[in-house]
Amino acid sequence: MSLDAVVRTDLGKGASRRLRHTDAVPAIIYGADQEPVAITLSHSKVLKAQESEVFYSQVLDINLDGKVVQAIVKDMQRHAYKPKVTHIDFLRIDATHVLTTTVPVHFLNEDTAEAVKNGGVVNHLANEIAVSCLPADLPEFIEVDLTDVEIGQTVHLSEIKLPKGVESVELLKGEDHDQAVVGIVAAKAVKEEDDDAAADAPEAEAE
Repeated sequence: MSLDAVVRTDLGKGASRRLRHTDAVPAIIYGADQEPVAITLSHSKVLKAQESEVFYSQVLDINLDGKVVQAIVKDMQRHAYKPKVTHIDFLRIDATHVLTTTVPVHFLNEDTAEAVKNGGVVNHLANEIAVSCLPADLPEFIEVDLTDVEIGQTVHLSEIKLPKGVESVELLKGEDHDQAVVGIVAAKAVKEEDDDAAADAPEAEAE
């Protein structure tokens, strides 16, 4: 995915407000031992691009005044209630250096797994995984196949096969960081949890 941008020299909160009124998004690119660069992007194009999960998890080509800069999205600020992006932080990528970021998890065969057919309910415990790898090895997503997962079983990070060259950030911290990613539970257990939550909720005050 690529985005067109221009370098901006008019900085400060007032300048950023003026940009937002002209369908532009103020942003900054930093990292890779280079000076930060303030840039501006088209808001309409950013809004369209961010609809894809690739925007958040992949290396982007930012066409900056005729030069392509590779970067990933590190932070994005939005308006409190309007569908507007107000600022983006991009981290510049060095192809020779390992990067740390998150990638989405895609769960396969949720509807066809035998455990689900037998009344099990899929319980998503994580929708993304923090990974460490070279930019060229960064996967678009991580797949977790639920075909053979049984009712009562939970799949942890250590049980997921990551692509070559990709490591789990949590597992690098040690075995006690073996995060649960997904499980299949009995429908009865889900109902009991819902009933318990309803019983614990405070009653609405009478009008």
